Amino acid sequence: MASHSPASHRRTSAARTSARTSALTATRAALTVALASAASVSLLGESALADPRPQAPASLSEVKDQVDTLYRQAEAATEQYNGAKEEADQARAAVADLQNELARKTARLNATRDTIGALAAAQYRTGSLDPSVQLALSSSPDTYLDRAGMLNRLDSRTATALAQLTEEQRDVTRTHDAADAKLDALKEAQSKLAARKATVQGKLRAARALLDRLTAAQRAAVEAADTPSSGPAAATRASARTPLPGDTTPVAAPSSRAAQAVTFAYRALGLPYVWGSTGPNSYDCSGLTQAAWRAAGVSLPRTTYTQINAGTRVSESQLQPGDLVFFYSGISHVGLYIGNGQMIHAPHPGAPVRIAPISEMPFAGATRPT
Repeated sequence: MASHSPASHRRTSAARTSARTSALTATRAALTVALASAASVSLLGESALADPRPQAPASLSEVKDQVDTLYRQAEAATEQYNGAKEEADQARAAVADLQNELARKTARLNATRDTIGALAAAQYRTGSLDPSVQLALSSSPDTYLDRAGMLNRLDSRTATALAQLTEEQRDVTRTHDAADAKLDALKEAQSKLAARKATVQGKLRAARALLDRLTAAQRAAVEAADTPSSGPAAATRASARTPLPGDTTPVAAPSSRAAQAVTFAYRALGLPYVWGSTGPNSYDCSGLTQAAWRAAGVSLPRTTYTQINAGTRVSESQLQPGDLVFFYSGISHVGLYIGNGQMIHAPHPGAPVRIAPISEMPFAGATRPT
């Protein structure tokens, strides 16, 4: 066995110690890297799962653009809401009418049954109760009356009563089915109405949230930028905020009805915009035009996309006071033309009924109610 000198032994021990130290250092380094990596992954995961905080818009003009977009989307949803509400109202009225009709027909059916019962009682007293009358009183006569020759076995009065009973039963069934169908339509319209309402409210909440993040001075600046600043519209801004109940500004309208509609619109200046409203103390855009022409004796549909088809289409160059002017590709906004390139309209929440140039929005068409 080979012997080792003390110096050799010390060199071997030192090498082993150095190796262990290096290994420990490497292990610690690896552990440090692993922990750092885990922390990075953890933080990354948390940031990915957390709801991102809304970023403040870069400028007031960006805020206004975003708010304007939300208001346009809300108005489009408002017109859809108005249409759904009209459908629901019509379906509700139809259901009520059919239920009333069903009650009347059921009363007649019961009266006919009473008549047959009286005939049966008379026949029973004389011992001549016809089997078919017994059937009519205990089951549906429809099956028996469809059999050939049955009416020949009955006297004329009984046969007439049974035939009437059969037809009334069929009529009641038809009316009941119609009422059920209308009730289904009502439920569908109500569901659509709720969805449209939720959309409108969501857009308006988002717009308010944007505005609420501004200081009072910033919000005032955004609202000022939303108001026409030059031309006839600016001259009427004060009256648009504080209308005079007796204001009947004369307008050179092409007809007495158009003049009445425009006069009504002038009297509405300054009233607040409320989505879904048709007056008399607030309006949305189509609610205002509908009310203005109703005051002139003309019935318009409720929504922008149906009002554009009411009356005669006219081009922008042919506009006359009283015409309805529509905006955006989806026909989501309407105003009442008053001449000189101006209209009276209900813009959006926070902006009262006012005068504005028709050039402030993309023109989509016009119609002249008749």
